[in-house]
Amino acid sequence: MTEIEQIASRDNRRLVHARKVRDGKIDGQIFIEGKRLVGEALRSGTRGLTCFVGDSLYDSSLVDEVRSAGIETFRVGDGIFKSLADTVASQGVVLTAERPETGLAVLTAASQAARLPLVIFLHEIGNPSNLGAIIRTAEAAGVAGVIVSERSADVFSPKSIRASMGSAFRVPIWVDARLDDIVAWAASQALRTTAAVLSGERNYTDVDWSVPRLMFFGSEAHGLSGNVTNLVEETITISMARRVESLNLAASAAIIMFEAKRQTTDRLI
Repeated sequence: MTEIEQIASRDNRRLVHARKVRDGKIDGQIFIEGKRLVGEALRSGTRGLTCFVGDSLYDSSLVDEVRSAGIETFRVGDGIFKSLADTVASQGVVLTAERPETGLAVLTAASQAARLPLVIFLHEIGNPSNLGAIIRTAEAAGVAGVIVSERSADVFSPKSIRASMGSAFRVPIWVDARLDDIVAWAASQALRTTAAVLSGERNYTDVDWSVPRLMFFGSEAHGLSGNVTNLVEETITISMARRVESLNLAASAAIIMFEAKRQTTDRLI
């Protein structure tokens, strides 16, 4: 392969553009940082646009993989690279890429073919790390897909992508969804609407998870309001020791998703 072009100025137009992608200022593009995540993006079919590698990663086999995919690649001095990185201890590689396709059609097609008949709905989740962690768990559990409401963190922000460990590139997702549209869609798909709350009608282990469901989760800060829980058909809870007030959102979602997996797909193995 030909030598990689060197960028010598932090004010280079390509670096300026990449920082805007990092900061969420360029529609339709996402910022991916780190060896594993760049590799996951390539293997998941995410369309890379431009790759930047620090001098310390210049001879990496990952760079060859990126270039073999036809992605424009530039070498950047480690000092200049720090102005681009979103992490303190960067691994020296950044990829800008097209934002993966999301939406109602993507989710509907996936849910109809899924082995585990469970769709996760995340209502106004402001913490991108929680959001990404839940998407990672959703892929591990094999749920049909994830819906993220309006006024939630960006599923494809750098923090959320890191927390998802690449699952955001593969899990069927519908973002910026309106509550009324979500409820109407659930009805059209014959999904039983269920919400996780502190004092639910039943414990999560008493639920028949083979029944197709849309599972509601609220933010750690505010939970689900009465206006939301009034729209669902049932509420469930995770029983805990009396001195514990609540669980981390990502932990709660993981417990419920893997109980659904245990009752359904695990029995088919």
